[in-house]
Amino acid sequence: MVSIKDVAKEAGVAISTVSKVLNNYPNVSEETKKKVYEVVDRLNFVPNAVAATLSSKKAGRVALLISLNNKTQAIDEIHMQYISGAIQKAQELQYDVITVFTSMIENMSLEEMTRYFAAQSISGIIIFGLTTKNKVIHKLIESGTFKIVVVDAPMVNETTSSVGVDHTKAQYDVAKKTVVENKCKSILYIAGRDDGYVTKWRIDGIKKLCEEKKLKLMIKYGDFSELKARNITMKYAKNKSAVVCASDLMAIGAMKALTEMDIFRPVCGFDGIILMGYVGKQMNTVKQDFANVSSNAMEELGRLFNGESGRNVVLPHTLVRMKYEDIIC
Repeated sequence: MVSIKDVAKEAGVAISTVSKVLNNYPNVSEETKKKVYEVVDRLNFVPNAVAATLSSKKAGRVALLISLNNKTQAIDEIHMQYISGAIQKAQELQYDVITVFTSMIENMSLEEMTRYFAAQSISGIIIFGLTTKNKVIHKLIESGTFKIVVVDAPMVNETTSSVGVDHTKAQYDVAKKTVVENKCKSILYIAGRDDGYVTKWRIDGIKKLCEEKKLKLMIKYGDFSELKARNITMKYAKNKSAVVCASDLMAIGAMKALTEMDIFRPVCGFDGIILMGYVGKQMNTVKQDFANVSSNAMEELGRLFNGESGRNVVLPHTLVRMKYEDIIC
């Protein structure tokens, strides 16, 4: 079996340098990386930890690949729930878990990304916050090298499953409840990011509702930013009878803007984050159980580890009006 020592000798570098290259350490020249990768490919080198995992036929480590929202200064409660649910289920299934942030790997090629995960004995990956712009991650999914579960993205193949709620229906349901309760005639819809899969699905939901109810619709992109939603509301809400937001954080921004403008417009959100309970005004929102979504994703990964094919798993959502009394403990 080829060892890391053999790779170092063939490449003419130190063993520690090979380790740094395989683990994507900074301050290693591109020339050295290229030389080491060429030897790794030629000798068909597999790191010891990966080899042990493959030979035991047991799933090794799972990577949680997370894309944080840098459009807000608020604590990212959703991803904390994702991590919590995944770790709890991983403990039950006896999987080891590491957390990787998209920003750490976004400039890698497919080859570099594959080696990065392989060098850390990763057998499966759960991907949160995948967008249409994450082209290399898309290629990683298509390669079939790892067992993968994507949360809220339409990716399904032999080695990949998708897990999440029906965002189109959920957006339709919460907006309809708000519109019917308040007899609205026109909607300012504040969407998320224009490269997000959930954004497209949720826009489909609000469009369906407006077509059915013959409502006037204006769509603006708020990028899941409380500040952007506030500014959009200040500019456009006066001539609309409701503000529907594709996230609770944006709904909070919209509600604060309406208060400053001293006008009332019904506002609804999406997600059911705890912060909604502190706003002071109750709003309809879609309650997602993010820990449960993540737990189901980990369970689905186990199913893929057992040799079953990828599939689309749709989880339930509920409509709520969050109050302070509901969140304190």
